[in-house]
This record gives sequence, structure tokens and C-alpha cells, in this order.
Amino acid sequence: MPRLDNFSFNILSSIYPNNPNDLPSNEDIQHTFRDFKHDQIITCVNYFSEIQIGQCRVYSYPFTMESYENISNNFPDGLFTYVLKVVLYDERSFEHEFFLLIAQSFLLMEKLSIVTEKPQNNQKLRKSEDNNQNVSILKYPHLAYLDLYEVHNDYVEQFLLDIKTCLPNNIYLGIDYQSLEKVIHNFKRDETRINCSKANYI
Repeated sequence: MPRLDNFSFNILSSIYPNNPNDLPSNEDIQHTFRDFKHDQIITCVNYFSEIQIGQCRVYSYPFTMESYENISNNFPDGLFTYVLKVVLYDERSFEHEFFLLIAQSFLLMEKLSIVTEKPQNNQKLRKSEDNNQNVSILKYPHLAYLDLYEVHNDYVEQFLLDIKTCLPNNIYLGIDYQSLEKVIHNFKRDETRINCSKANYI
């Protein structure tokens, strides 16, 4: 393709290695794109031990797709001005600082889905910090849909407590009713009333 001036791509492949050490490194993958002299290529390799699957992602940057899925804690950072839909998945917990990074990276994000059953590691520490108002509040100004169906209750709390997150108005909240009821103390927890009132549909 001698006349090809620009090639934008986003490739996510799953690998089922016998040994996690058989996965290629980021350097190995970068080396295969050595002839792309005018493009920035980002690579990210993950291994999920519980399901024994490796994932290799490689994409051209700046990223021009509208969806970025299967983001793990190994997320390589960056600014993604075209992305509207984000899906987070990991076997490790997502901490508050990671959600701040997501907010800064995906400024126009309209849909956020989170998939992890792992509790947050710094939950107890954060509760003491919350009392002193030391935690930066998450803000996703364009978020219209928040999917919390497949998460530990810590993430329901992460997004419903107004001292941790400021949700936009008229948001669609996908959530398990029992998790919701437990986190907001049978609809009597004051710190969750502001964000719950912003939900147009639960």
C-alpha cells in the first residue's frame, strides 16, 4: 500500500498461554511496528490469572475510536478526545486515584461500565480521609450511563457518596438493587441522597 499516509487502528487480542511468561512483552510488540516511523504506537499486555487469559492491546495514538474497552489497572494513560464509551475490567481492584485518571483521560465519556468483584484496597484508609475532605471528588460532566451491575459494593459507594463523586444530572444508573439498598442503608444514608437524586432511571 504505497499511497497509505495514515493508518489508525485498535487491536485487542486474547491469548491462552500455557505459561504467563510466554506472553510477549510491550517491547516485543513495539519492535514489530519499528517501520511506523511517523506514528506513535501504544502497547499494553495483561495476564488475568483467575481466568488464565492474556490480553495484548496495540493502538495508534492519537486514538480516534469512540469506544475503549477492557481497560485494566495497567492503562497506559493519555488523552482520548473521541472516546464516548469506556469499559473497565480487571481482577485487581480499581482505587480512587485510578478513577481520577480515567476522568482526566476521557473528558467526553458518556458511558462507563465497570467489571470487578475485588474490593477496594484503600477503602478503610479513605474513610478516614473523607472525614477530612482530603480526597479529590470525581467529576464526569458528560456521563449519561453508569453500569455498576458487576462490581463489589465498594464501587457502588465510590460513585454514590457525594464526598467521593459528583454525578451529573439525569444519569442512567445500572445497578443491582440489593447492592444499592445495602450501600445507601435502605435509602436513609444522607451522603448518598444528592447523587441518587440525580439518577433519572435506576
